[in-house]
Amino acid sequence: MIFRGLISEDSLGKLISGYLNIPYADVRRLFISTEVLNLIPEKLARTYRMIPFEFKDKKIKVAMENPEDFEAIEFAKRQTGYEIEPYFARSEDVSKALGQYKKNLKSDFEKIISENIKKVAPGDNLEKAAEDVPVVKILNTIFEYAVALRSSDIHIESQSDDVVIRFRIDGMLRDMFKFQKGIEQALVARIKILSDLKIDEHRIPQDGRHKFNIDDEVIALRISIIPGFYGENVVMRILRETNRPLSLEELGITGQGLMTIRENCLKPHGMILVTGPTGSGKTTTLYSVLNMLNTAEVKICTIEDPIEYGMNRVTQIQVNTKTGLTFAAGLRSLMRHDPDIIMVGEIRDEETAEIAIHSALTGHLVLSTLHTNTASGAVPRLLDMGAEAFLLASTLNIVVAQRLVRKICPSCIAKYTPDETIIKRLSKD
Repeated sequence: MIFRGLISEDSLGKLISGYLNIPYADVRRLFISTEVLNLIPEKLARTYRMIPFEFKDKKIKVAMENPEDFEAIEFAKRQTGYEIEPYFARSEDVSKALGQYKKNLKSDFEKIISENIKKVAPGDNLEKAAEDVPVVKILNTIFEYAVALRSSDIHIESQSDDVVIRFRIDGMLRDMFKFQKGIEQALVARIKILSDLKIDEHRIPQDGRHKFNIDDEVIALRISIIPGFYGENVVMRILRETNRPLSLEELGITGQGLMTIRENCLKPHGMILVTGPTGSGKTTTLYSVLNMLNTAEVKICTIEDPIEYGMNRVTQIQVNTKTGLTFAAGLRSLMRHDPDIIMVGEIRDEETAEIAIHSALTGHLVLSTLHTNTASGAVPRLLDMGAEAFLLASTLNIVVAQRLVRKICPSCIAKYTPDETIIKRLSKD
């Protein structure tokens, strides 16, 4: 009815609230102060789809998409210690209003960082500076904020006049903070200490790892530090170890594509490859397939760099080049471990490709990723690595090419009419 112009969004909301005999709140037009918003924690608000918008006489007025959820109202009452007065609000309006938590979150983090930057004492002793409370607080705040925004990577980039902190969110890099030049040395030194790297080495790249907990969630960081023209640059990949693998449907795979993937994954042997650019979710797709195949009847072994999800009933090996445990060496060892299904994090070289293909030929189901942009590009890439064409014909079950596509944010969704140029670009010839 709204789409056809038969009724306005506001009128529909009032009609529903009248039917429920509960007052209507148009949260789009309400100013919600930070003090009122913080009366109900974000996790509680998102779980029960409620947004506080007014506090008066020890009573919180709360807009809800389901104001008849008495369990949620009672729980909020116990958590806050105040009476809860429910109002009806449209689901879309509640989603947008919940976005205000993130806005306040940024200002809170910026305040913490700016306060601690002033306390950082200049000096040449990097080891001492890295242990100072302000530096520790700044770095912990960056970690917490990145996790709260569900970032995949944290970038610390030294420039000529300042230091930029960027987060990769939904595949796109975004500037988050800027510091004055000089503080990055203490930050990088702190990161090196956490990841057991050489604090006095500034001329060669270094790789390390670090783990920490946030709200009972285990977060692992894969850290890369390289020397740049203006100083050392750091990239930290965020890996949520407590995340459960998503199903193929939850990843957005539907229709004929879903049926084809499932059909080929259920074959007892052969090779399944997922291709795409870096960061397109290839490993995530493989975990979804493994989760689907993970039953008591099969033995699953993996060799990964890094292990992104811990899985029950799966033997997972972490690549460690310092000790000689490469993909190829790990794959050879796994062949003596009586596996039914093998997952190789990535086929990078001729030796790994050869062992993976022979594993598929000897009755194993082998899953792996490959860096090519298209599904058809996987075959010439393997041939270039020295694989025999007749062996590929016998082993390849399916090659899946994928991209990471950003979903529309429910908090800032807006109507948009594309111009003719964009329509032509998207339309089929």
